[in-house]
Amino acid sequence: MTFITNWFLEYSNIAHWVCFGAILLAGLNLPVSIDIIMVTAAVLAATTLPEKTFHFFFALLIGSYFSAWLSYWFGRILGQKLQNTRFFKRILNPKKMDKLRKFYEKYGLWTLIIGRFIPCGVRNCLFMSTGMSKMSFGKFILRDLLACSLWVSVSFYAFFTLGQNYQELYKYIKTFNILVFIGLSVTVIGIIWYKLKKKKQIKPDDNLVDADTASEGES
Repeated sequence: MTFITNWFLEYSNIAHWVCFGAILLAGLNLPVSIDIIMVTAAVLAATTLPEKTFHFFFALLIGSYFSAWLSYWFGRILGQKLQNTRFFKRILNPKKMDKLRKFYEKYGLWTLIIGRFIPCGVRNCLFMSTGMSKMSFGKFILRDLLACSLWVSVSFYAFFTLGQNYQELYKYIKTFNILVFIGLSVTVIGIIWYKLKKKKQIKPDDNLVDADTASEGES
């Protein structure tokens, strides 16, 4: 994320185009995270590059929309062949793809809306499975227009607002970290105390067993 931030700042005049291009690459299943780009662009717009707010928003919106088109046609044209390769076997897991296809057939628009909000490659799997199933491209782009607009608008606004209030949030994060540290420390101390206590309880029992064995031997 630091690398992406520095990149955007260095090329601030064309930062929105860089953002747009990177998102398109994600549509081709290259290791580019749209979510990280989204967070970085929104926070930079809120803090460092406020004049680029609308540029970033539309770059994210249009880039994400067309990126889904690429994933769709990627799956439709090459999906079946790529499933036989080692790298894409993990991404295009047949069971996962089949579940996504059935879910899409049943719920249509809601699948795209929910799928848009799920990171970690689920979006691309959804778009590619739609293409591999040779579902109507027209229906797909009309449904995804709403899904993509909703996802980008909600996500960008949320991260933009967080970016504007990062100083206040930092205070809460600091307090939260202290509480977590105290909680972990108490837990570790409690576990150590419990184990030591358990060992002390076991030792007398062992002595009793030895005494009983000795008395049986004498008798």
